[in-house]
Amino acid sequence: MKKLFAEALGTMVLVLMGCGSAVFFGCETGSAQVLAVAFAFGLSVVGMAYCVGNISGCHINPAITLGVWLSKRMKSSEAMAYMFAQCIGAIIGSAIIYVLTQTGSFGPTTATGANSFADGQLWQAFIAEIIFTFVFVLVVLGSTDSKKGAGNLAGLAIGLTLVLVHIVCIPITGTSVNPARSLGPALFAGGAPLSQLWLFIVAPMIGAALSAGVWKILSCDKCENNA
Repeated sequence: MKKLFAEALGTMVLVLMGCGSAVFFGCETGSAQVLAVAFAFGLSVVGMAYCVGNISGCHINPAITLGVWLSKRMKSSEAMAYMFAQCIGAIIGSAIIYVLTQTGSFGPTTATGANSFADGQLWQAFIAEIIFTFVFVLVVLGSTDSKKGAGNLAGLAIGLTLVLVHIVCIPITGTSVNPARSLGPALFAGGAPLSQLWLFIVAPMIGAALSAGVWKILSCDKCENNA
């Protein structure tokens, strides 16, 4: 139960800080805003990694949990419970943002920090979310590997990778690479973000599955010995 609470808490903080930065600071008016939002997401992951990482592993992302499960690092029942807790945490984080926007002013771009894509850009968004989730989850799997990982520096590597992913992907979709992060804001935004939510669930999960397959190849000791 402690692990699930940690996952919910971590995801809540990620959504509150990351999406909150987009809501109150904006991320479409210039490069400085994009960088600010990117670092808000990345630093949230760094902070939570060193806060709850020793408790739950700090997945705070169903795509990461899927990648970890496919890598046979956790049981199916635990993976499903993690994903549920992450979604609950994301909804709570989004609810806090919603309350804040209803009781005062907010930035010029979005009231929820929801993900979306423009008309005619479905395939661009779909491909982007697959590729960037693939890169992100691959770094997670590599840096947290028990034999080949980065040890105590894993949280920093993961957070900085998320910053990098956001810098490139924000102009395309607002950057999801995390189904829970997309779910919470979309429920409060409604409209296009809610109708497009399927993409921000399916594409990251595909990217995560691909990363698990690639990391299996990269970490295969037998393959290394045969090379």
